[in-house]
Amino acid sequence: MTFEELPNKDWYSILGAEPSDSLIELKRKYQKLILLYHPDKQSADVPAGEVEARMQRFIEIDRAWKILGNEETKKEYDLQRREHELTQGWPVDAQVSLEDMAWNLNDHCYSLICRCGGKYTVSQKEAEEVSLVCCDTCSLLIEILR
Repeated sequence: MTFEELPNKDWYSILGAEPSDSLIELKRKYQKLILLYHPDKQSADVPAGEVEARMQRFIEIDRAWKILGNEETKKEYDLQRREHELTQGWPVDAQVSLEDMAWNLNDHCYSLICRCGGKYTVSQKEAEEVSLVCCDTCSLLIEILR
């Protein structure tokens, strides 16, 4: 599944959910909506235009569940969503290569001291998946170059 356009859609709001909701809560909200918009559950007196709109809503709800109901795709979506939010809110302060960051063997992560004294920290797996990292103290943003 391609995720290029995913940060532009808020799959959580489609399900009426929050990113902090558990998988059980997401499933409950999905099931409630899918029953409400399922084509077989529509009454016969619904206008044709509304039938099409409800069908599109049904498809959107189903797609949201396919993304958020799977731990792997949810994690990827959340990472891309967070990266998208960071780039919208703050300018990137610097570009840093992984080679310029220190490898911490005990914590299994790369780190870099920020000019404020805080720290940028990214695990090896995160370094492969994300390109933006936020300082834990001042919220300055760096872009990791691979």
